[in-house]
Parts: sequence; structure tokens; C-alpha cells
Amino acid sequence: MKRSSEEMRQQFEFRDIRQEEMEQAVKIEGICFPPNEACTPKMMRERIVTVPELFLVAVDKQTGKVAGFLNGIATKEEKFRDEFFLDADLHDCDGGNIMLLGLDVLPEYRGQGLATEIVNQYISRERLKNRKVLFLTCLDNKVKMYEKMGFKNLGISDSTWGGEEWYDMSYTLV
Repeated sequence: MKRSSEEMRQQFEFRDIRQEEMEQAVKIEGICFPPNEACTPKMMRERIVTVPELFLVAVDKQTGKVAGFLNGIATKEEKFRDEFFLDADLHDCDGGNIMLLGLDVLPEYRGQGLATEIVNQYISRERLKNRKVLFLTCLDNKVKMYEKMGFKNLGISDSTWGGEEWYDMSYTLV
């Protein structure tokens, strides 16, 4: 059952990830993505250390458990490329664009609208930082979900991450 944004904010705390939540994030990534698509544990840890401010978690207030997250890196680039998945040092804190690298929601929290709320919280936060555009890649079966969130389908991506066919999507913040 989908919940309202207010209900989501009552149940979850939305904030930057904390270093002590690193291993939870690594585990969640392994649950949410198949091995060929998942971020490696080493790379996930590097992202959290390098750009925790671009890693938004939803923490269940009752259990203290990370229920889901969205992470990315800032850049001045305007086209998604696979190297963003592999090198946290590509982060440019002055970059006006965000390359979203993963939206993860644990199975027991799905179907309630949490993914949408995480994205909405991320959009609001990055808009306040004067970012310009959010970019992501997704599989065909997720295109409609992201379109409902306001992302524009830019067509088939050059990305070959995990040996899959991806679609480039964008969300303009300004």
C-alpha cells in the first residue's frame, strides 16, 4: 500500500549516510542488485567515504535500520558513463550535475512508495544546492517507474554496465 509523503517522513529519517552504516549499505546493495549490476563492496565503501553528502538514506525510526538509499556523484559532465560506477574520485564537488549510481530499497519496504520518497527527498536536497540535472541509467523494466517520478527517457544508453542494455534518464532541477 502506497503511503503519503507525510507518512513516510513519520516512519523514516531521511539524511546523509553515516560511516557506521557503511556495512548495512554494502549488504543492501548485494540484496537489491544481481552480482553483475551491483556495486562492489570496495567501491561502495569508497563512495561512502568520498561523498557521504551525496548518499541519502531512509532509516526506519522504529528499528534504526537503513531501509533504502540513493547515491550519486557530482560532475560537470552531462552524459552518463560507466566510469562513474568505478571511480569515486570522479566526484567534483562543484559539479552542477549528479550522476545517480543506485536506488536501493530492501524487499520488506517495497510497494509502499519509499523509492519515490527517497528520490523526492534527494531532488529537494540537490535543488537547494543549486544542482542542475540528475542523470541515471536504468533497465527497461524501470523506465516507467522513473518517468512517474518526473525523469525524462533519453533513450538507449551507451552504458554496458553488467552486460545489460540501459536507458539514460534525466531530471532537470532548474
